[in-house]
Order: sequence, then C-alpha cells, then structure tokens
Amino acid sequence: MTIENDKIERRPDAMALGRWENEGGALCHDSMDIQYGRRIEPDRSWTVYHVFTGIPARTDGQTLTGMSRSDATKGMLSLNLVNTGRRRERTRLSQLAPKTQETTAGRS
Repeated sequence: MTIENDKIERRPDAMALGRWENEGGALCHDSMDIQYGRRIEPDRSWTVYHVFTGIPARTDGQTLTGMSRSDATKGMLSLNLVNTGRRRERTRLSQLAPKTQETTAGRS
C-alpha cells in the first residue's frame, strides 16, 4: 500500500466520522444535544424516541412507548423543551467565560 492509497482509503472513514460527530457522536447520558421525535408503531401506538439513535426515550424510569398520539406529542415537546433550556444556559455560560478569563488575566 502506498501513502497515496492510504490517504484515499481513509477519506470515507473521515467522512463517516464527521457525519457521526454531526449526528451527536458518542452517546452521553447528560448530553445537552439530545433531541426527541415521535413515531407511529405497527400496532398504531406512538413512541417518543431519540432522533439520532432511534432508541425509545426514557423518563422517570418509564420507556415512552405504547402511547396515544397526544401523549407522545406532549412527551416529545416536554423533553425537547428541557433540552432547549439546557442549551440556552450552556450558551449563556459560554458567553460569560471569555469575560471571566479577561478579568482574571487583567489582574495578573
């Protein structure tokens, strides 16, 4: 294998890794970027699921499956609202961090 062939063979892996990272990367229980959707199941019940993995959501020890459409919608919106709040707080804190660093750097 030549160096050029090695580079060509790695491109698909790099693209797949980039796609994986864009879709949420490794699962982390406390991830703030989790997004939920709802889907209808073959038995006509509804499930709230993690949009990147397809795994049914869990809250308070309960798996959100076998639901009515309205309950699934409420559950999905509730979980996504919690994550929206976390993202806003993370953004607010990240905007404060540079100001804090500038203040402490000025004291040195």
